[in-house]
Amino acid sequence: MNITSIIAAIPLFEGLTQQQCESLGAIAVRRNYSRQQSLFSEGDESNGFYIILTGKVKIFKLSPEGKEQILHIMGPGEPFGEAAVFAGEHFPASARTLAESKVLFFPRLSFVALITKNPSLSLNMLAFLSRRLRRLTSLVEDLSLKEVPGRFAAYLLYSGKHKNDPDVIELGISKNQLAGLLGTIPETLSRILKRMSQEKFIKAGVRHIQILDREGLRELSEGRRRLS
Repeated sequence: MNITSIIAAIPLFEGLTQQQCESLGAIAVRRNYSRQQSLFSEGDESNGFYIILTGKVKIFKLSPEGKEQILHIMGPGEPFGEAAVFAGEHFPASARTLAESKVLFFPRLSFVALITKNPSLSLNMLAFLSRRLRRLTSLVEDLSLKEVPGRFAAYLLYSGKHKNDPDVIELGISKNQLAGLLGTIPETLSRILKRMSQEKFIKAGVRHIQILDREGLRELSEGRRRLS
């Protein structure tokens, strides 16, 4: 598939004309990364943004004590680093691959010059950024206000929201990574998985989780119910 067709199929650029996709293709750079390779670190100069073609990338922050908090886990078709590009600031978090990954890189100066000439290109990105901000706001709320079972219940409900089968959640990440995403440790997550399985909220497999009690999970996520 040529670069223009690839760009046209990316949700971030949905609805752009053939000419606009060609203009983006002209500045895009293909990059390949191995597993556990750093793309950028928090505080690095924002020199462009990325869109994943294949693989997985985690976006995370490290506390002064070295504790990792995963903010997002990105998969194919998802952009990252774009907020810093618009603001012209340094990257506010770090990015590292979780698997061998292929990405498109859009250099900041070239991209800003492109949208200056064609402002309509930025409208889709602004809408996408708004949706991501809502997700980040929910994450902050979950981490600060909810107990770990509530965070996990909210994660399961969100993960199944746009799936063909919303009651089967495929675990595309390890349980250690999932614990990091939820702001807890693997041992705590394992205990919660066991308790939620015993109480018939879920059925946990090796690579997937089946939701058995959707309303119960909703009550957990909203703090109206607790694990016994």
